[in-house]
Amino acid sequence: MRSDAILRQAHQRARRHALFGIALAALPWVAVAGALIWRTGATLAWLGLVAVLLVSTLHAWRRMRAMDARWLARTLDARRPDMEDSAALLLGLQPASGALPALQRVRLQTRIERGPAPELRIPWDARALAVSALLATIALSAVLLWPRSEPGTTTPGAQRADAASSSGAPPRLIARQLEIHPPGYTGLPVRRIDALSARVPVGTELRWTLRFAPEPAQAALVFLDGQRLPLRRDNDGAWRARRRVERGLLYTVEPAQPGRDGQPQMHRIDAIADRAPRVRVLQPASTLSTVQTGQRNWTVAFEAEDDYGLAATARLRVIRTEGSGENITSKEQALTLRGTGTGKRRRYGHTFALGALGLVPGDDLIVQLVVSDLQAPRPHEVASPSLILRWPPEVQEQAAGLDGMMKKVMPAYFRSQRQIIIDAEALLKEKPRITADEYLQRSDTIGVDQRLLRLRYGQFLGEESEGAPQLPTSDAPAEESGHESDLPTNDPAAPTTHDAPEPAAAAEGEDTHAPGDGHDHDDGAPAQRQAGFGEEQQVLERFGHTHDIPEAATLLDPKTRELLRAALDEMWQSEVNLRQAKPEAALPYAYRALDFIKRVQQSERIYLAKVGVDLPPIDPGRRLSGERAGLADRTDPMRAATAPDPTIANAWRALAPAADGAAARVDLDALARWMASREVQGGDPLAIAAAIQSLRRDPACAACRDRLRAQLWPLLARPPAAPAPRERAGRIGDAYLDALGREARP
Repeated sequence: MRSDAILRQAHQRARRHALFGIALAALPWVAVAGALIWRTGATLAWLGLVAVLLVSTLHAWRRMRAMDARWLARTLDARRPDMEDSAALLLGLQPASGALPALQRVRLQTRIERGPAPELRIPWDARALAVSALLATIALSAVLLWPRSEPGTTTPGAQRADAASSSGAPPRLIARQLEIHPPGYTGLPVRRIDALSARVPVGTELRWTLRFAPEPAQAALVFLDGQRLPLRRDNDGAWRARRRVERGLLYTVEPAQPGRDGQPQMHRIDAIADRAPRVRVLQPASTLSTVQTGQRNWTVAFEAEDDYGLAATARLRVIRTEGSGENITSKEQALTLRGTGTGKRRRYGHTFALGALGLVPGDDLIVQLVVSDLQAPRPHEVASPSLILRWPPEVQEQAAGLDGMMKKVMPAYFRSQRQIIIDAEALLKEKPRITADEYLQRSDTIGVDQRLLRLRYGQFLGEESEGAPQLPTSDAPAEESGHESDLPTNDPAAPTTHDAPEPAAAAEGEDTHAPGDGHDHDDGAPAQRQAGFGEEQQVLERFGHTHDIPEAATLLDPKTRELLRAALDEMWQSEVNLRQAKPEAALPYAYRALDFIKRVQQSERIYLAKVGVDLPPIDPGRRLSGERAGLADRTDPMRAATAPDPTIANAWRALAPAADGAAARVDLDALARWMASREVQGGDPLAIAAAIQSLRRDPACAACRDRLRAQLWPLLARPPAAPAPRERAGRIGDAYLDALGREARP
């Protein structure tokens, strides 16, 4: 028999066994409900039978849902050591791509087919079944032995209700108790308070116990949203109810007790949400570390804390990157760490052996700790800042020239566009933890890398250097008119004049290019004489170069050339913002530059002959005619800003006391809908809701209007800053402006 058929049969046997156990536990209580129906025939007995059946069905559905394929994998791993914790691979829960996973899957299938059938049935809890049967037997005996009530007799509760209805005094609340059952993940004990207002965690179950004198016919808890929670009276005269709290509540008790202002007293339940864990890095001191000479180990340490408790284990993500430039690959794995300390604060640490990881020069090791709390059913997960261990690549020496006498130390690698984006995003995350000077310096360093990469790609468009050729009348020194300027030649805003004196060598007419730089110059020819003023041919021979024309220097097709030019433009904008310590503004340009570079790499190269530029012919008939037909309107009209929601402002103005003493009408329904439709920031929603309810019950209450107006004040939008008035131009300036106005009028 195949392994999948064997596992399917074992899985079905385990599910049937679990269903039989649930039915066995529910059978005694079905008998109790049936006996109660037989003795009394009351509607409550039928409801009890339906409740038993519903609870049993729900329990069976949840158990069958939990016993899915993942449960099968966990059970196989726990009961069959020969599965080697790889049952998920056998059941197809993990991809079997690769030679090793496929081989492991074949081995597990062979073991299932040749070995005994797996036993997956969960034993029944005999103790729980015995206790349930004993309690059901006691209840069944009480139902069968309880004497039938004679016609005409009344219960004590009915007698008290009749007495309360015959009495003319209103019921008063004489005793109250609130029992608080926090959710299990908080670890807080059950407590009881003699009050009806409390602050509890989200998910808490509240149990009210109230006593009235005289006894009312009925009582209930009325919530602000209109819901009613009936109070049920016990034989001892106490009224009880329970409810689970998922958000803040405002409610009153009916029969309501008047407060100091004569209105029903409002009680408040504040729901405190569980906060996410907080993670702090203890070691190393900085997020970016460099492998030192002789270093073999690297230790990381974290500290996490939570308001109620952390999970027993945490997950350490380990990412190793290999390669450089655009050819970077990464491998990720996860380690399970058990922290030390209390349940609310734990410390985690791990030491990496660099040799065992196979780390080599040029690789990066990135780690990140992921912790979770105990909130159920969806715990919070928080990741720590990423810690990077960088092993710089070895410095390479390259020989230049035929004899190899001169050597130049080249940079280890050019920063790729993707690496520039990664560094900029990492800098934004670290901004709150570093000083302004360090932030500026690191942003400028990334901008330098962006500049070097832009120059590297600019060579394919014929960009020889960043400096533009200077005119004979320029005072710029040679080093400013050479290759190291920070301004690109294709930038229209690039300056062309400088204030520094020109060296004597440049004044004597020497070419600023070095011999052997790749230009078509005759290195052995004598120095040319200095060009005279107006001699255009000699000026072009000295300062112009054919390879400075992008269209004549590249062998790329026009479409690819335009993509590369667009990438250079985006790199330029990214560099400008990085130099100004604005990484957040540089990232959109950097991403677009990366997209253009990828499109250039994927495009097809077409070698074309070098031809001149074919510009469209000029229509001489439209020159100097002033015709603007076909030209688009470049004006950008100002648009009105989106006005804030006036609901709060209108209500706040309407609540203001009038001079004549007449109270303005306030749309409380619109204000209540506004409060319910959004998350209120900066105010107290429950206090505002209570004030709205108080004013709705008594519209003439001046104190209620003042209380609601004070609660709405923090929610008002701050008005925008008004522009400062313009200073007067003075008598002469006014006369000049008046003259301009008269000229503008026809």
